[in-house]
Amino acid sequence: MLRLLSLSSIQCVFLVLTQVFLKITTEKVGPFSFTGKFFKELFTTYQFALSGVCVATATALWMYILKHFPFSQAYPMIGMSYVFGMLASIFIFHEYIPLTRWIGVGLIIIGLIFVAQN
Repeated sequence: MLRLLSLSSIQCVFLVLTQVFLKITTEKVGPFSFTGKFFKELFTTYQFALSGVCVATATALWMYILKHFPFSQAYPMIGMSYVFGMLASIFIFHEYIPLTRWIGVGLIIIGLIFVAQN
């Protein structure tokens, strides 16, 4: 179970990094539009490329996890991405997190503990 937890944690970090890089990209390129200028800015932003690398890495790890662990244990572990996402919102984007969201994340963690039990 420790192996699944470790691999899932790494995979979730890459999932969250994908979203972090996409958020940074959207802040850099401005409002969305179906114009050549917008897509040129989008595809020449290194953060957009990094989001692609992160999602490819997360997918490769996920395929490995699916191959070696029961789906019923592996899939709920993606819930860790919510925890890591909250931490990213605090430490990277300096967002305020209200108590209700912390309660929700706490419930997710409790659920992960139950799922992790063999």
